[in-house]
Amino acid sequence: MPRSKSSNGFTLIELLVVIACIGILVGLLLPATQAAREAARRTDCSNRVRQLALATQMHHDTFKYFPPARYEARPDGPPESKCGLESPTWLARVLPFIEQVSLGDRWDFSKAWHEHDEDVRLVVPDVFLCPSRRSGTNPTGSRNLRTTVMSGGGRLPCGCPIPPRPTDVSLDVSGALCDYAGNHGDLSPGATGDPTDFYYGGNETGVIISVRPECSEGKAIGAADRIRMASVHDGTSNTFLFGEKFVSVDGLGQFPIDSPAYDGDHLPASCRLAGPGLRLAHGPTDPLADMFSFGSWHPGGMYFAMVDGSVTFMTPDTDTKVLGALSNRRDARVVEMIR
Repeated sequence: MPRSKSSNGFTLIELLVVIACIGILVGLLLPATQAAREAARRTDCSNRVRQLALATQMHHDTFKYFPPARYEARPDGPPESKCGLESPTWLARVLPFIEQVSLGDRWDFSKAWHEHDEDVRLVVPDVFLCPSRRSGTNPTGSRNLRTTVMSGGGRLPCGCPIPPRPTDVSLDVSGALCDYAGNHGDLSPGATGDPTDFYYGGNETGVIISVRPECSEGKAIGAADRIRMASVHDGTSNTFLFGEKFVSVDGLGQFPIDSPAYDGDHLPASCRLAGPGLRLAHGPTDPLADMFSFGSWHPGGMYFAMVDGSVTFMTPDTDTKVLGALSNRRDARVVEMIR
């Protein structure tokens, strides 16, 4: 009888079964891998929030007050008090405390942020970025603004000099982006166009707020309103210092929702609000969130630093009354945080 030959290959059915098994295993492992990566990014983000909180506290220890969000005079103030417009934000003030001393020394807080050199405005410290949103990038954005420059000049045919004249121009200014925003407070001061509204100096209820400038010869030389540890009447462990800011997927790197972090003319560039009327964002595609909302790209919530330097993870379903109590440093409504 002829001897049967043994087969060393796979049949088509066996090959398809193996491919199907591999596909099932990849489908099972991929979500676990993604979850592990996000867990690592969340841990990294929490550490960066803690570092930035420590830098903000060190600013307080050095200058005896928290860094102001920006200079912003009130509309009913005297003309001599209206200086410091478009000044750099609080994020420029904490640079010396995150091992960026040489960069911090190049910021002049009596000058507009866009008047600084590009190599100052474009530096993006790693601690400014959430790994879940901008991992491995060096993000910058731009702002179109109107400004005044001296132009023209020369001489007439008679030889008489023509002095330069101020001219309004449109200017695109670029700058570093940041994923964290100071707690400017809640909406209780109002937003109706009155001098008492939240966006004017000294009015807000948060910790990193707009302040009125002290002026000398038309230049801002200091902050007239200063928020200190003692100003946080509700307790340093029960009040937001700053948190992750909402940036939509479509708005990444786009004005006005993701403006250069040093832009002191545009408040949402460096600060956000929370409380009744302004809830936390439900992820990066939330259609109800806006440029004043806190939010993140982490599944399930976002990180906040408290005034005492601790870090807490808040879910977007947090009641807005609770958020208002945590954002307001002086409303006598204390929320005990569970960590």
